[in-house]
Amino acid sequence: MVSRENKRTVLYEKLQLLRSVTNSHAQSNTAIIRDASKYIEELKQKVERLNQDITTVQNSSDHQDPLPAQVTVETLEKGFLVNVFSERSCPGLLVFILEAFEELGLIVLEARVSCEESFRLEAIGGENQEEEESVDAQAVKQAVLQAIKNWSENSEQ
Repeated sequence: MVSRENKRTVLYEKLQLLRSVTNSHAQSNTAIIRDASKYIEELKQKVERLNQDITTVQNSSDHQDPLPAQVTVETLEKGFLVNVFSERSCPGLLVFILEAFEELGLIVLEARVSCEESFRLEAIGGENQEEEESVDAQAVKQAVLQAIKNWSENSEQ
């Protein structure tokens, strides 16, 4: 009898741990497991996107060396936080990135830029309310990477 109660307590504790790890607000065991399953699927999708990003970067660096830049895009409540960093100065790159924002319908709400010895951009962009299509972080990152590529090709000429 004691071992059955111990098993039940251990199972309850593990379900509560699973509930907290997956940020579930569910009360029933079935709902907790369902939320955990959804969470695992979301994590798999994130891993797949990251692997695609790695492949894209590797493929682009195999074919050319336009600019060793780091680009990150985070989704905020009402927009995106975009960070771009390169160890070298990039005259004119900011214009290409801002044009990419404009093409996506993003409005720059706040930005910090440094382009003296290196290039660093930290921008918060919000979606234009007049635009009908919503933009995701992956699309913003791809647009910024394309802008860097376009700038690189343009600056070589």
